[in-house]
Amino acid sequence: MTATSARHAAPAAQMWPLYAAGFTTAFGAHGIAANLGGHSDDAVTSLLVLGGLLALYDGAEVLLKPLFGALADRIGARPVLLGGLVAFAVASGAYVVADSPGWLWAARLGQGAAASAFSPSASALVARLNPAAKHGRAFGSYGFYKSIGYTLGPLLGGVLVWAGGLRLLFVVLAVLGAAVALWAAVAVPHVPPLPRQRQTVVDLARRLADPAFLRPTAALAGATAALSVGVGFLPVSGAAAGLGTVATGAAVSVLAACAAVVQPKAGRALDEGRLTARGGLTAGLLITAAGLACAMLPGLTGVLAAAALIGMGTGLITPLGFAALAASTPAERLGQTMGSAELGRELGDAGGPLLVAAVASLATLTYGYAALALLLAVGPALALSLAARRRTAPDKI
Repeated sequence: MTATSARHAAPAAQMWPLYAAGFTTAFGAHGIAANLGGHSDDAVTSLLVLGGLLALYDGAEVLLKPLFGALADRIGARPVLLGGLVAFAVASGAYVVADSPGWLWAARLGQGAAASAFSPSASALVARLNPAAKHGRAFGSYGFYKSIGYTLGPLLGGVLVWAGGLRLLFVVLAVLGAAVALWAAVAVPHVPPLPRQRQTVVDLARRLADPAFLRPTAALAGATAALSVGVGFLPVSGAAAGLGTVATGAAVSVLAACAAVVQPKAGRALDEGRLTARGGLTAGLLITAAGLACAMLPGLTGVLAAAALIGMGTGLITPLGFAALAASTPAERLGQTMGSAELGRELGDAGGPLLVAAVASLATLTYGYAALALLLAVGPALALSLAARRRTAPDKI
C-alpha cells in the first residue's frame, strides 16, 4: 500500500484498527489488573506480590515508550505497531500455554513491553494519517475507544475470569492482539519515515523542555492522575459513606462514560475553531480539580458529582493535549514525542494515587483529594491571573 496523503482525513477503514489498538492496550491493562487480586490465589500470595504484578505493566511502559516512539520515527510507525500487537498476542498466549505463577510475571512484563510499542505508534499514525485541521476529531475518537477499553476491562474481564479463570482472559487478549494485528496489516497504509536531521541529546532536551511540549504533557499527566485517583479511591469514599458495591461501581462507570462521551465532542470543537487547545486544557484542569473537590463531600452526591466532573475534565484534556502535541511537533519526530508524552501520562498514573495515599495516611482521604485538586488548579489559576493582568495593564506610551 502507498502512503496516505495528510491533506485529507484518512478513511474510516484505515482508522478503525488504530482505535482497536487503543482499546486493546486499555482493556489489557485494566482487565487483568482489576482481577488479579481476587482470582489468582496461586500466583498472588500477598499484597506485595500483587503490587509487583501491577507495577510490571506500567513499569515496562515508563521505560520503553520513548524508545519505541523513537524507533517508530526511524523505521516507520506501522512496523512498530504490528510488531507490538503480535508481541502482545504472544505474551498473552505464553501464560495460556504455561499456566504457572512464573509465567504470569513474564506475560505481564511482555504485555507491558508490547503495549509500549504499539500505543505510541498508534498515536503517531493517528496524527500522520490526518491533516492538522482534523487532529482534534481523530484524537477524540481514538480516546473514546481507549476509554471504552478502560471501562469494559474490569467488567468484561471479571465475567471472563468468573467463567473460565484467568487463563480465559489471557486467551481473549491473545486473540484480540492477533486479530487487531491482522486487521492493521490489511487496512493501515504504509506511512514511510520522513527524513530527519541529526538530533543530539541537547536538541532532544531542548525540545522536551519547550513549553509547547511541557504544557500539554503536564495537562495529560494531571488528567491521568485524577482518573487513576477517581477509579481507585472513589469506591473507598463510597464505602466509607455506607454505599454498596453496586453504587460505587456505578460511580466509576459514570466517570469512564463521561470521559468517553466528552472526548469526541472536544476534538470536534477544536477542529471547528469553537475551542482552543490552551483554553480547553485550562478548562479541563479546572473542571477536574472541581471534581476532586466534590469528592471531599460526603455521601452519594459527592461521589457522583466527583465522578462526572473528573470524567468530563479528563475527557476534555486528552484529545486536546494530543492534538496540541501533534501540532507543535515536526512530523518526523511524532513517534518520539508521543512516546515521551505517554511517559508523562504513566508518571501521572502512578504519581496521583501515591500523592493522595501519602496525604491520606498523614491526615484523611479528604485531604488527599484536596492536595491533588490544588496541584491541578495551581497552573491554570496562575495562567488565568496573568492573562487578566495583561488585559487590564495600561499600555506603555
